[in-house]
Amino acid sequence: MSQPDQLRELFRMQKSLNERIGVFTDGMNDEEKTKWILNYTRAMTQELAELTDSVPWKWWAKYQKFDEQNARVEVVDLLHFLISMAQVLGMSADDIYQAYLKKNDVNLKRQDTGYTQKDAADSKHI
Repeated sequence: MSQPDQLRELFRMQKSLNERIGVFTDGMNDEEKTKWILNYTRAMTQELAELTDSVPWKWWAKYQKFDEQNARVEVVDLLHFLISMAQVLGMSADDIYQAYLKKNDVNLKRQDTGYTQKDAADSKHI
């Protein structure tokens, strides 16, 4: 039996979860998109803080321990919100994949040329 495309499956699952809690991304107007992008950005900021707290970042505190299990949970939480944000923007798993390929190419070219100067135009095609 063949496996489903994993990224597409994550997008499908996230859409289902969001709709279960009352967030319908299809047909959102600009005001609703703005609201949900801000909601997801704020949620991701909190998840990043929780991820940060999973690692011993306080150099002055000797009691801290690296909590790898929790760090993994926080990374997955971030992915939930990132997929939700992509869906608000009308992006599918395929859109994300194609944009990633293009942006990765831009990043490689930046490294090849030393990336000594910002060029906003180099990402316009994404």
